[in-house]
Amino acid sequence: MILNQNIEKNISKIYNQLDMEGKLLSEKKLKDCYHLFRSKFGPEVLKNLDGEELLLKLHAHGNQDSLVYWLEFKDEEEFPGIFGGIGGGSALKFGLYRRKDTQEWMIGSPRSQKKISTSQAIKIAKQHRDQLLNGCEILEQFPLDRNDKSFETLQSELDNECPTISKYAWVHKYFHLLFPEILDDFHNQDFQNFHLIKLLIDPPEGEGRYLAAGKFLQIANQIEIPINHLTKTLVVRNGNPYRYWRIGTSDSKTPRNRWDLMKNNNVIAIGWEKLGDLSHIKYNQESKNIVKKLMEKHYPKIPQAIGRATQQVFHFVTAIEEGDLIFAADGGTIIGIGRVTGNYKYDPSTDFPHHRDVEWITTDEWKMPNKEGLQTTVHQIRKHPKNRIELEKRIFSKLGYTFSSSYIPQQHRFLRKLTGIQGRLQSILSRKGQVILYGPPGTGKTYWAEKIALNLIARNELGKDFEKLSEKEKEAIKTDTKKSICFLQTCCFHPNYGYEDFIEGYRPNTIKGQVNFQIKNGIFKTLCDSAGKNPSKKFYLIIDEINRGDISRIFGELLMILEKDKRGKSILLPLSGDLFQVPENVYVIGTMNTADRSIALLDTALRRRFGFIEFMPDPKVLKDVVINGIPLGVLLSSFNKRIRQHIGHNARNLQIGHSFFMKEGNPIESVEQLAETIRDDVIPLLEEYCYEDYSLLDKIIGKAFIDTETLTIREELFEKSNEEDFIRALVAPDSDILTSLQATESEEEVPEESDIEQENETED
Repeated sequence: MILNQNIEKNISKIYNQLDMEGKLLSEKKLKDCYHLFRSKFGPEVLKNLDGEELLLKLHAHGNQDSLVYWLEFKDEEEFPGIFGGIGGGSALKFGLYRRKDTQEWMIGSPRSQKKISTSQAIKIAKQHRDQLLNGCEILEQFPLDRNDKSFETLQSELDNECPTISKYAWVHKYFHLLFPEILDDFHNQDFQNFHLIKLLIDPPEGEGRYLAAGKFLQIANQIEIPINHLTKTLVVRNGNPYRYWRIGTSDSKTPRNRWDLMKNNNVIAIGWEKLGDLSHIKYNQESKNIVKKLMEKHYPKIPQAIGRATQQVFHFVTAIEEGDLIFAADGGTIIGIGRVTGNYKYDPSTDFPHHRDVEWITTDEWKMPNKEGLQTTVHQIRKHPKNRIELEKRIFSKLGYTFSSSYIPQQHRFLRKLTGIQGRLQSILSRKGQVILYGPPGTGKTYWAEKIALNLIARNELGKDFEKLSEKEKEAIKTDTKKSICFLQTCCFHPNYGYEDFIEGYRPNTIKGQVNFQIKNGIFKTLCDSAGKNPSKKFYLIIDEINRGDISRIFGELLMILEKDKRGKSILLPLSGDLFQVPENVYVIGTMNTADRSIALLDTALRRRFGFIEFMPDPKVLKDVVINGIPLGVLLSSFNKRIRQHIGHNARNLQIGHSFFMKEGNPIESVEQLAETIRDDVIPLLEEYCYEDYSLLDKIIGKAFIDTETLTIREELFEKSNEEDFIRALVAPDSDILTSLQATESEEEVPEESDIEQENETED
């Protein structure tokens, strides 16, 4: 047996859950897909093609009936895209491609491409075809009695008989689709080795995509499932590949003298403090050269030492990624295992200022089986698989990797726990199923409602935070186009919003010129129907301005089954007569503006079923932004202080939110933007609060903004030519704004001439 018993049970449990949820193709469908691929691109087809017909059949990306298209992009009912990805990189990974704009055939590397004639391209296509046929012949003769040695022989024979193409991932995928009983569908050796290590199995020695197939076949046979089902299960269990890093815990003077810093602050840290903040460094050669020059300036040593130090710092800042595993080391002794949870950050308060956030999994001590990276501070562990296997074994022992009946995919469980506002929202949604975000206008209620919903959907669907998704992935997690289901719906309550909009109701429908009425599902019933058909997914409804609707009329009998412990229970809908239930995988997020209505006035039954989080103005969100001497945070606090002093009843709920002073998630930065905000957002809101009482308004906004004769706002103050007058008018009601610590610290200190001369002398 190649797997230990606990891991076999673990994999079997995940496999059974995936199979139950319909996430795996049936064995019959798999065979049909393999047969279809062979009928279109098998050796008996390719050997009968020649000339330009062969070239286009193999390498015409624009032709959806070409081999390269099927291998990289084909994803339809007849042939789903579930046979291992080969995406990434340019079309040159196929060794040959035709440019879309010029229709010219190209070879070479991305930085050194070469145009070739059609006849030359045909010659390459023939070479590819002949070597594919050679490979098929070798695989057809592959012995039934298979072991690791036989796959070493297979790798050698393919390298000899397919010398031009055996290294390509697309060729491995081609051979897998023709011979799935021999080859796995991990088409990258790093992926193969990663998943074997996660299974505590030694990867095969040597280089080649065909070496590891035997081990995956043994595992599939042990569990008695097809190889495609095994690899899909492993991807769910293990997540995407990550790297392993050894991080030293001393400054080379005293062993482990930086370990307390790392352990107690949940970080990994390195020295080289003279380099300063490296947040601007990117993963490219130009940035690496910058680090090297800084190293040469501040730590002059022999070139070899500078090169090694540069590499270590550069890796720490740019190569280590969230999700990577850390060996906290004292020589060959490992004193901590952690998972990276944050990007690079700089902390000048310590002489080990370069940090990455880490979640420590265990701080047990143990020895690395093989010596690796002992003379370095930052070292990627990749030479000896036994070191990585030992680490994974200890994580397995510590965490267990057990799965509950609710089934949480492995890569999702390794996401760090949400904290702050999102953490609170996640906790309430998990506990009650619905939450209301309430507070004054502009405090970010709708922003956070959308943010938490999208983040939780992204984590459930792709195992990543929403902000880390590509634009294509961000669109994909909002709507599953294959199943025509939408994971996030939004509506806005208002006085005319009713039961028929939310649950179901009669709607006019015209047929052949005749108007009749039919029962149509509302937004919430539609969402619940989708959730009931897809129990492994999570569905979210955002109700904006929930307090503006007639709750009793809109929710009706739904309030009986909305509570978390009533989920799954059915009620009979009075109009359609349908049985209706709220599935457990439906979550409701409401927002309400307390300037319109107090939370105390909400329907009592609704209040009991929802959790609540209050959002108040937060000047800290505006950071330390200072515009023309005015700190935004101090300005916001000053406005709200005057509102609380002069508005009277309910003033706390009528304050101004910080989002008024933000644009696209960041604080505004110019006088022009500030003027627009005051003119278009703040003053209209204050006018509403003051009910056109301009004597009250001038106590809050200031007399300079009001024409006392016409009782109107002085629009000329917002013109760019009157910028100085606008600033003066803005701070007039509270001149202490300009003397605040933020305002004074923002002033640029002009150096004296002697300082300038001294700097020039130093540079010389």
